[in-house]
Amino acid sequence: MKLPEQAFMTTDWSKVPVTEHPGETGKALWRTIEMGDIRIRMVEYSPGYLADHWCDRGHILLVLEGEMVSELKDGRRFTLTPGMSYQVSDFGDSPHRSVTETGAKLFIVD
Repeated sequence: MKLPEQAFMTTDWSKVPVTEHPGETGKALWRTIEMGDIRIRMVEYSPGYLADHWCDRGHILLVLEGEMVSELKDGRRFTLTPGMSYQVSDFGDSPHRSVTETGAKLFIVD
């Protein structure tokens, strides 16, 4: 990851517009900032959310609130709680998707 040249910047996430992304079940609310080809997102998953696709994109993901499971297509499952993160590169492992019973709030860079 290489951040493009940019002046120092702060973000008030409450002022970043929300976009809604339906899952197979539930929904994800994204607040997104883009810097070159990098997305920086604050994401909230509703209770009962299941992603509608398997993802091969690399992410750095930090759980801020709630609990989520990252499922890998090869059958592995990782439960993440507040303060936990995962890191994966583009096409770096088995494709993954997110699921949560209770809902979760995440900070993601990808």
